Amino acid sequence: MAFGSKKRDDGSADFLAPRPAAEPGIDQERTHSLAEVAIDAGTVDVTPATSTMQVVAEAPVAENSIDSTENAVRVNYSRRDSLRGETFDQPEPAAMLTADRLLDASARNRPAPESGIRRFVYFATLRTVNLGDSLKTRERKALDARIGAALEGGTKFIPILTRKGGVGKTTVSTLLGMAMAMVREDRVIAIDANPDRGTLAERVSKSTRFTVRDVVNRAASIDGFNDFSSMVSRDASRLDVLASDSDPMLSEAFDEGDYNVVADMAARYYSVVLTDCGTGIVHSVMRPTLQRASGLVVVSGGSVDEARLASETLTWLEANGYGDLVRNATVALNTATQGTQLVKIDEIEQHFKTRVRNVVRIPYDPALAAGSVIKFNELKWQTREAARELAALVIDSLNA
Repeated sequence: MAFGSKKRDDGSADFLAPRPAAEPGIDQERTHSLAEVAIDAGTVDVTPATSTMQVVAEAPVAENSIDSTENAVRVNYSRRDSLRGETFDQPEPAAMLTADRLLDASARNRPAPESGIRRFVYFATLRTVNLGDSLKTRERKALDARIGAALEGGTKFIPILTRKGGVGKTTVSTLLGMAMAMVREDRVIAIDANPDRGTLAERVSKSTRFTVRDVVNRAASIDGFNDFSSMVSRDASRLDVLASDSDPMLSEAFDEGDYNVVADMAARYYSVVLTDCGTGIVHSVMRPTLQRASGLVVVSGGSVDEARLASETLTWLEANGYGDLVRNATVALNTATQGTQLVKIDEIEQHFKTRVRNVVRIPYDPALAAGSVIKFNELKWQTREAARELAALVIDSLNA
């Protein structure tokens, strides 16, 4: 119930009749505003009743909550905060001692230039002026770093294959192996897995007459690397080569099981295993070769049919479940084959770039055309650089 009063002209006030309260659930329209209601200030108690006041308890504040938040931020160390002059409540962890922070990269601590006028200036000024290496030397060292990059996950198997003979597959296998072995600190081996008597061992100076057949027959008696190394030929570049059977009648017996025995043995002692495959891709040795493959190199010649067969090799691999291997593969385009001068090499290269990760051109070199022992340091500069670039791209693909 609500009460009110009305003031007369003589100053007295009459109480108004009580107004019925609104029933619950019924929204009644108000018909009077405050201006229309007369109120006697002397009869109205403006002091709020304590019974109608709601007391809200203050939420407890955690002790040192602000300090704990600040401390949580301050103990998250970063090099950027340290450079800005941030202070921390706890000692720095060992992880803050990074090479970027501690090593002095100023000119006085640079390595001495390798050669040329820069090296002369360095020593002529009593090592006070260090111009650093030339651009060419820095690029060479950067390529060495890529070739020599550490590999994770055990031995890496890299088959070198194509469906056509005579395109330089064995030559590319040798160049790739030499370029890797000269730079890498671990061991690299090239295995001749051609069932039709391969010629990989003829590309290096032979120091043994053992072949893959001997490894298979003596696998149980091989007790360490010294025993295994006696069955391979080591090149001056530190590349080890395991020859195939020289007798064509025996080479047909080298099958899937034999390759697995040789591959398991090589995996004990080598970080990189290159497999020089035969021209066919449906023989039994090819199955375990591809199943073990971590990377892939497909060799193509510079003629129309050679390029087409190399592309069909990629198609066969994709159709048989090796699509990921193809997309991460490298094509070595040998421009020393017959017909190279009559075709547009750029068009062949562009085609393979749409299918694989990388394409590298191998230039013509008289030392390679002879088909005899390859001495890496005696090759033309362009040939050596192409082989090194191929090696770097293959290692890149293994770490991708």
